[in-house]
Amino acid sequence: MSTIARVLFSLFVFAVALALIYGGIKLVALGGSSYYLIAGLAYLVLAALFLLRKRIGLTLSVAIFLATCAWAFYEVGQFSYWELLPRLVIPAIILTLSLWVGAALPDTSLSTRRVANRFGFAVFLALVATFIAAFYPHGGISNPIAATDAPKAEEPSNAPENWEFFGRNASGTRFAPYTQITPDNVKDLQVAWTYRTGRRTTGAGAGVDENTPLQIGNVLYSCTPENLITALDGDTGTLLWKFDPKAKSEEHVTCRGVGYYDIDKDDSLSAEVKASYSNEQQCRQRILVSSVDARLFALDAHTGTLCPSFGDNGYVDLKKGMGPTENSKRYHPTSLPVVMGHLTVVGGWVRDIVAGEPSGAVRAFDVLTGALVWAWDVGAPEGKNTAADDHQFALETPNVWTIPTYDKELNLVYLPTGNGPPDYWGGDRNQVKEKFGTAVVAVDASTGKAKWVYQIVHHDVWDYDLPSQPVLYDIKNAQGEKTPVLIQTSKTGNIFVLDRRTGKPVTEVEERAVPTSPAAEGEHLSPTQPFSVGMPTIGVDPLTEKSMWGVTTFDQLYCRIMFKDSVYLGPFTPPSEKPYIEWPGLLGGMNWGGISIDENTGMMFVNDMRMPLRMSLVKKEDTKKFNVSTDEVPGFMGTIRPQVAGIYGGVKIDILQSPLGVPCNTPPFGSMSAIDLNTQKLVWQVPLGTVQDTGPLGIKTHMPIPLGMPTLGGPTSTASGLVFFAGTQDYYLRALDSATGKEVWKARLPVGAVAAPLIYKSPTTGKQYVVISAGGMSHSPDVGDYIIAYALPDSITQK
Repeated sequence: MSTIARVLFSLFVFAVALALIYGGIKLVALGGSSYYLIAGLAYLVLAALFLLRKRIGLTLSVAIFLATCAWAFYEVGQFSYWELLPRLVIPAIILTLSLWVGAALPDTSLSTRRVANRFGFAVFLALVATFIAAFYPHGGISNPIAATDAPKAEEPSNAPENWEFFGRNASGTRFAPYTQITPDNVKDLQVAWTYRTGRRTTGAGAGVDENTPLQIGNVLYSCTPENLITALDGDTGTLLWKFDPKAKSEEHVTCRGVGYYDIDKDDSLSAEVKASYSNEQQCRQRILVSSVDARLFALDAHTGTLCPSFGDNGYVDLKKGMGPTENSKRYHPTSLPVVMGHLTVVGGWVRDIVAGEPSGAVRAFDVLTGALVWAWDVGAPEGKNTAADDHQFALETPNVWTIPTYDKELNLVYLPTGNGPPDYWGGDRNQVKEKFGTAVVAVDASTGKAKWVYQIVHHDVWDYDLPSQPVLYDIKNAQGEKTPVLIQTSKTGNIFVLDRRTGKPVTEVEERAVPTSPAAEGEHLSPTQPFSVGMPTIGVDPLTEKSMWGVTTFDQLYCRIMFKDSVYLGPFTPPSEKPYIEWPGLLGGMNWGGISIDENTGMMFVNDMRMPLRMSLVKKEDTKKFNVSTDEVPGFMGTIRPQVAGIYGGVKIDILQSPLGVPCNTPPFGSMSAIDLNTQKLVWQVPLGTVQDTGPLGIKTHMPIPLGMPTLGGPTSTASGLVFFAGTQDYYLRALDSATGKEVWKARLPVGAVAAPLIYKSPTTGKQYVVISAGGMSHSPDVGDYIIAYALPDSITQK
């Protein structure tokens, strides 16, 4: 038996040696670490020694492991669990086996056998402890505020009863000023009701549910990705009405919410106009829906029927004026209409792949009639009437696919723009594209005229579109004076704080030099980019060969080779035909979920994802070598995304990941962070999400290892000191203690969720609810149609 074990062990080590030598030669040839080649050669000798029954193999095995430990700690520089894991586990396994096999070699003394067996058992126990340690969080940052420094939460007596906007209030803070559910009793939350929308959950393009319902009184209004609108009783989940616009789209099926309008609360209308709408008239309260097939609907909030006085018997065609028919099909509103007085503002998503894409114009419509009142069209000369029926808006201009924000006091609507298409080459962009691309633009809400613009990325050729709703907040200085600010997160991991009156930075921003070569043919890159150094940056530490990761030594070696075989010069690495790394990538950083601000304490909560991409531009004549993908999300290995620009016909986009399908960067791959807006300091950061519902090669591990997974959606905070979040790769709704980031509760969901939680207090029962739309998680095969409400049991709420 000992002979069989020895031969099998020798063959195993021989295979390890060959893999390390093969990969090590490649890595050294690219200028990378020589460790893997040296270790491979050493293991080759070790395999031969054991095959020849040489006891010196024991000594060599220990020496290799000790040398590997020294190298690992030298590279990492500290005790970091996830960084040390791939460097040490395989060598530790080989050491354990070599000690046990070596103890059985002929002519081995009894004392040597005892030492080898005991040492091997000790290393084995260390491996077991290492495996157990994987089930505990690693890599968090903690600098919690002292309890005496944290303002005490008190439920304001005048707190609004409605969750009327995507971010609850017009400012977008996504803060629920309620204290019924606390860190002490959140463990008692239970399912209050569940509603199934009946949406399509199978087949290509089913999409995931990104919807946060609105809550008006005791009614919840929600939408599915296909724009199926439902009104539900807030206490029971009972269906009150349903509206199906029969919206169809070939791609990017998304609905993040609906808009709400109440004529009785609209102080922008004259008394005469209000008087013309009798109390009996239909549609005094309206639900506004922008559909994926580019229509704007107005529904009676009480019945779900179309408002006949709005547009063409209840809807407006949003494709009108946006470009030729074949191109305007590539225009998809994905975010909700934002109501501002008697107007509603609508943007849209465009494909961003060829010249002549639909216009990025943002339009304001009369909520009552559906008439176009103004349009912000960067291609129109100053003063031109862009609201004329026959007006054609300028094509391929910067668009607004995420959610604008309205400041009633300043009468400004803030537009977070993307870059002018195509995404990855901008050699022929004109002056207005350059000025307004990837920027926050403040527009007069009455006229559509731009008041100021602040650019987040100059000449964006990385698809660093502004992804999230700008959030309005007032920050106090040392003298106690308030500055009205706008907080804009970005895919680059930078957080910008601007004076929302002027667009000037309130926290420090530096213009730093960035590389401009190697550049694509015909390209002209900006020599500088803005970096928001006055605020923490999240999850964007520079990549290095040493920071490449893997589950094992082998896939870490693969990732190091891939890194060294790519161009990486920082977050603004120029796109080129040679493979280059985009980090953070087009997914972020931060994405569309945005932030939450505890309005009592000034704590800001934000989630992120960390997933580098390996990309390359493909010339038109070379596109035939690849399959062409039309999907926006990367990861289709061997395919290219169309990108017809200059001499180029496509862009190859892959996640920088190992053959196991695991990202090559060091975990966490996603986190939740808390930033004190009073000091602009990071208070805590915790990895978020486990590998329970995902894993290598797409196989679910069913193990709740808190690696910290890529996140989407956004958080919601409460006055009682909780942060609720569901947008992880595993199927849970979680509650974190807002002071420390500690997980204090989680509930298993039937499928994943990417939507932000809705939190409201029933005006009927006084019960506080937490509601989540669970429709599946990106990259997951499990799609659902659930809306689930959680609440405390009556025994607690009625005390």
